[in-house]
Amino acid sequence: MTDSPVSNIPGPDNAGLTEKPKIEHPSGKQSYGKLMQVVRGFAFVMYFAACILTIFITQLIGLPLYVVNRDWYYVYMAMTKQHFAIVTSFMTYIWGPTKIRISGDETVAGQMRAMPEGRVEFDFPERVILVANHQIYTDWLYLWWVAYANRPRLHGHIYIILKASLRYIPFIGWGMMLYSFIFMTRKMATDQPRMAYRLRKLRQQKTSPSGKTYYDPMWLMLFPEGTNLCANGRAKSESWAKKNDIRDPEHLLLPRGTGMYFCLSELKGTVEHVYDCTIAYEGIPRGEYGEQIFGLSSTYFQGLPPKSVNLYWRRFKVADIPLATQAEFDIWLREEWYKKDALLEEYTTTGRFPPLQDGPTKFIETEVRTKYPWEIVNIFTVIGIVGLVTRSLKKLWAARSEVPLAS
Repeated sequence: MTDSPVSNIPGPDNAGLTEKPKIEHPSGKQSYGKLMQVVRGFAFVMYFAACILTIFITQLIGLPLYVVNRDWYYVYMAMTKQHFAIVTSFMTYIWGPTKIRISGDETVAGQMRAMPEGRVEFDFPERVILVANHQIYTDWLYLWWVAYANRPRLHGHIYIILKASLRYIPFIGWGMMLYSFIFMTRKMATDQPRMAYRLRKLRQQKTSPSGKTYYDPMWLMLFPEGTNLCANGRAKSESWAKKNDIRDPEHLLLPRGTGMYFCLSELKGTVEHVYDCTIAYEGIPRGEYGEQIFGLSSTYFQGLPPKSVNLYWRRFKVADIPLATQAEFDIWLREEWYKKDALLEEYTTTGRFPPLQDGPTKFIETEVRTKYPWEIVNIFTVIGIVGLVTRSLKKLWAARSEVPLAS
């Protein structure tokens, strides 16, 4: 039997019209539809804008304390830092939930523990220098949450070294200036006086009423790579490596040691340890960049956060870090960065960092969230109190004005 004319007409398969299979996002989740993305985006923007504006107004209310009493002022601003950490933690829990998988080497043994209700507690010191590789823009968010999960909580005592351009972001940048964050232009002639001033504040010794001397809590966070891992940064790192005849790491950018060296030199004697965190996001293919996959839009609007954020911790004694010269320090830092690159190679190959060296589990798994859901209400406390007091005073004034004068 001969084929019918219809059977000889190319169908969708042989006409090249077959619909291409949809490539699954590395998060393993299906993106929300356009309408739901708009709804999620609108809700996210409203939430974040309202919270940021509330925190900024709270900061402005406390500005007069700078003149009245500097210690009160810094305690007040530390409270608003706590508010910001709560905002971002709650935001991540609702819009970008992800598994946090934690491990570390023997230097941090016993300093991280899983809690019965699924949370994690860190037992890091009150004063540390915290360094990490910079994968995507949200790295700092997870590290700030670590300060929240620490005991004692230190999310009000974070100090971040940032690009100077960020200070001009309305409300957020202005608020970060009130947080006493350190902004750098990457020109040491300009940056050094500013850094020296802020670091002098951080190493200032104080005396309690009982006569005991102490230093204020401080987690100084910096990213020695100077920028997040991206194609442009990759090209610059390769160029620098070739120019100086050194190896360029595969999963990281070569670190810039000038800023970190200056911080360590200035704070030496007031801080005992550097805590190093190697961050890896599940689902980033070899040779690709996290910023292209887990951007703010995909994470919070489309509902496509990474399946897991993996944190591997190490600790170094400041006394053991070579600080005699910048050159010696640069070599030390570069070698430690190569070790981080090896850790990331292991993660890329196996999907896991090395396990914990102690404890009942190899990895601690948890999520970014606040201990109590109602903690988000705390950010409105100051404005609420000021509003109530203002309203009461207005009523009192109005009632006094209505009292008839005695004849």
